[in-house]
Amino acid sequence: MDIAKIASEVLNLEADELRRQAGLVGSEFQKAVNLIYSCKGKLIVTGVGKSGHIGAKIAATLASTGTPSFFIHPTEAMHGDLGMIGSDDAVLAISYSGESAELLAILPHIKRRDIKIIGISKSGSSLANLSDANLNIDIEREACPIGAAPTVSTTLTLALGDALAVCLMKLRDFKSEDFAAFHPGGSLGKRLYLKVKDTMRKSNLPIAKDDISLKSAITAMSEGRLGSVILVDNDGKLSGILSDGDLRRALEQDSFDINSKAIEFATKNPKTLDNPDMLAYDAFRLIEEYKIQILIIQKDQKPIGLLHIHDLTSLGL
Repeated sequence: MDIAKIASEVLNLEADELRRQAGLVGSEFQKAVNLIYSCKGKLIVTGVGKSGHIGAKIAATLASTGTPSFFIHPTEAMHGDLGMIGSDDAVLAISYSGESAELLAILPHIKRRDIKIIGISKSGSSLANLSDANLNIDIEREACPIGAAPTVSTTLTLALGDALAVCLMKLRDFKSEDFAAFHPGGSLGKRLYLKVKDTMRKSNLPIAKDDISLKSAITAMSEGRLGSVILVDNDGKLSGILSDGDLRRALEQDSFDINSKAIEFATKNPKTLDNPDMLAYDAFRLIEEYKIQILIIQKDQKPIGLLHIHDLTSLGL
């Protein structure tokens, strides 16, 4: 049995169906988007079985991209959860066959309240006929060899949900800042809202005068626990940075003297940043590009903070 060949056939079949369906998108899809966009309340997503699992994911995607949405199981709806659907809401009902008994049972109660229904089902199905707009999922065949397990149909349904979400994002002018506001705890959100000034170290910085000896610099480096000491002149302006790497290279020199001035062995033009409003993720990329451990944040050539690569990685950036 050629497993790789079977897997490729499944992927190609699903990809071909997505491409075919892309050419069929038209006025009904536009109508569905308009119904959701004009909805003053929430979009309630519902479905059973595999369609329900796909529906829950679609609801989560919509909710995180500017369209208030949540999932309700049709059975739970029949036992009280219909009360969660308000008169200003709309419903996205999903069923490949369009004949799921549990789903069809709740639709008359929803329509009686003049709540708009967007269906995702086969054309001509009961669900399609009850819907104000229906996104047809008339696939050529499932990838399942016995034609029983939803495969191509669920992939198409999920993709249609993504297409709805992206169209609505465009209509709402949903920006990265909005996405970050909905995802403050995740790494994606942090990349979009955390700024350098929010993450940089501002106090107890390892700063010393540039005329100190290597011996004193080593002490300051140890106390700072960052493996480096920032050297400044009498006006507090940046002169250089002495890292543990600089110190090791100094030790390798025959002329090494612990009482020599630290500035003689320091990096005179360290990488700096003058914009504390830069996104921390962008600063992290600079640190990686420069292949450094510490990025000094300065104002008027005076150090006001620093970013250490370990601080940024610990934030999940």
